[in-house]
Amino acid sequence: MPLLAGALRAAAVPGVARAVAVFSLTVALSAQPARCLLQRRWPLSNWSANCWSHLHPVNMFDSVKFYHSKALTSPYPGSHIERSQVPEDKVGWLTEWKDYNPVEYTATSVLAGPSWADPQINDEGFSPKFNEKDGEVERKSLNGLYAVENGRPRNPAGRTGLTGRGLLGRWGPNHAADPVVTRWKRDGSGNKVAHPVTGKNILQFVAIKRRDCGEWAIPGGMVDPGEKISATLKREFGEEALNSLQKSPEEKAKLEKQLHKLFSQEHFVVYRGYVDDPRNTDNAWMETEAVNYHDETGETMDNLPLEAGDDAGVVKWVDISEKLKLYANHSYFIKLVTEKWGAHWSEDHGPECHE
Repeated sequence: MPLLAGALRAAAVPGVARAVAVFSLTVALSAQPARCLLQRRWPLSNWSANCWSHLHPVNMFDSVKFYHSKALTSPYPGSHIERSQVPEDKVGWLTEWKDYNPVEYTATSVLAGPSWADPQINDEGFSPKFNEKDGEVERKSLNGLYAVENGRPRNPAGRTGLTGRGLLGRWGPNHAADPVVTRWKRDGSGNKVAHPVTGKNILQFVAIKRRDCGEWAIPGGMVDPGEKISATLKREFGEEALNSLQKSPEEKAKLEKQLHKLFSQEHFVVYRGYVDDPRNTDNAWMETEAVNYHDETGETMDNLPLEAGDDAGVVKWVDISEKLKLYANHSYFIKLVTEKWGAHWSEDHGPECHE
């Protein structure tokens, strides 16, 4: 088995079903010991905001990742295809499994050859350049190098029970961008609303209900070939949360000015890397850059009336808490935003973080 810089080593994390920390071999050899000591075996989703500086994934996504769980679920989205079952202890590629027999599946919508999809691996004239920029198509992973076996890229987070591309267009990483637009919840007098138990102010974010699966999610989408992430973030928010595709030229011009004001303000990258998405396969997977745009006063978003469009069935402001059930691992991104702003997340007291 090839030993690449991006090869991943699995280590079980107590108390978390199907959540496994994986370490990049190159970083693991040189990284300093972790300084954040959890006093109890709390689930990863309950890590304290005090740990922000140590656990921020942008600071440490080269050293710690999480294995998938939603990428192991059946049936595969939009089909009746059942994945081969993958035991928790056999998800990682470094665990030998000679009897592994995944199901092969690529959706007919992908095989039809739309502009956003690659041809089949063995198609004449198709010679993808994995782990690098391939013309206008970005085939580099945000998580470093990934292995390529028998001409096919291999999911860096482990086995999924399914080969091929499923619903995903690209072999290897399929890049998306997720704008997390937030504001403080306020009462009728304009004062911030605090949670009655924690006393922390409540954040709200713009959420959409996906047409394809009915789950609530961040209004993000795929990065077009050659497109900058910043452009994708603004475009997808406009299309899904403001229905910009259906606006008149005059309305679009006005909307563009308002979006520019929102997306040109100070922001921070919440997460960059692999996404635990139910569409993932052994050979194709989702990656994203999630960015938080926070409207501190609420004035900017007051002038942007929400209207569902494109892939969104419904759009609205949603109070943020651990009770949210969101698509893929969007809840994790949202939780990181609350930690950044010191906002309410959970009524339970999390672990302390010590130097």
